[in-house]
Amino acid sequence: MTDPHPLDVATLQRRLAEFAAARDWQQYHTPKNLVAALSVEASELVEIFQWLTPEESAGVMADPDTAHRVTDEVADVLAYLLQLCEVLGIDPLAALDAKIDRNERRFPLP
Repeated sequence: MTDPHPLDVATLQRRLAEFAAARDWQQYHTPKNLVAALSVEASELVEIFQWLTPEESAGVMADPDTAHRVTDEVADVLAYLLQLCEVLGIDPLAALDAKIDRNERRFPLP
């Protein structure tokens, strides 16, 4: 059976755009608003980990309720990041690939 929603960046960006368009939300998806929303969602992810010890944070996915919260916040962060990339015309995979290349040059192996 074929997955009706293959998981790739372009498909996910299209689904996000269709979701927003169906609700007439594109007017709110300006770079400024998307960056603000991204920051809020990243902060909600931080909040989950804020007072955990390093050991507790490493085991956060062992608790189903906390794992669900973490997964949802990661999805929210990724959704806003992908929408921002779409609005600004950034290919997120190419941007990451180029950044890794720059970091490898900046921080060469000893």
